[in-house]
Amino acid sequence: MRRFFAALFMVWALGFLWFAAALPQPAGDEQTDAVIVPTGGPGRISQGLEVLSEGQARTMLVTGVDPEVTPEEFAAEFEVSERQMKCCVTLGFSAVDTRSNATETAEWVEDQEIKSLRLVTTDWHMRRAAGELERMLPDDIRIVRDAVPSNPSLGALFLEYHKLLASTVRGLTGL
Repeated sequence: MRRFFAALFMVWALGFLWFAAALPQPAGDEQTDAVIVPTGGPGRISQGLEVLSEGQARTMLVTGVDPEVTPEEFAAEFEVSERQMKCCVTLGFSAVDTRSNATETAEWVEDQEIKSLRLVTTDWHMRRAAGELERMLPDDIRIVRDAVPSNPSLGALFLEYHKLLASTVRGLTGL
């Protein structure tokens, strides 16, 4: 039994080392139908808006927006023109966590008839956010992972690694 737990600890420790050392990177110039940005980390919305402005996507969903934020406040804070807000930016107010970001996104993608999307989130959050999204979307939707580089603390990495493990187990067991 001792060997089993030692082996389990080694798998956990090597997994954490991989998770922390090989954070996802920004994507290239790949074109997608939409860009999806979960709120919660610095640089995410700015990067999503840059993708939109550069024509790498035609529309953008910001998921998990605080219900008290108005579209006008959002536009003012991120310097988004009224024209761009009307044509291209949707604010999603129903998500409160990564799992509900995926649900909100899947509903929006279906309504918009999206076939490809670029997920913009922080590097340490990318694996879990993409995993939740992949479980919610049909298999024919292409997801481009576009990580926002950060300098996470060891504690943030430790917490996110365990959230990723829990999310993976939940996905494998269908819970």
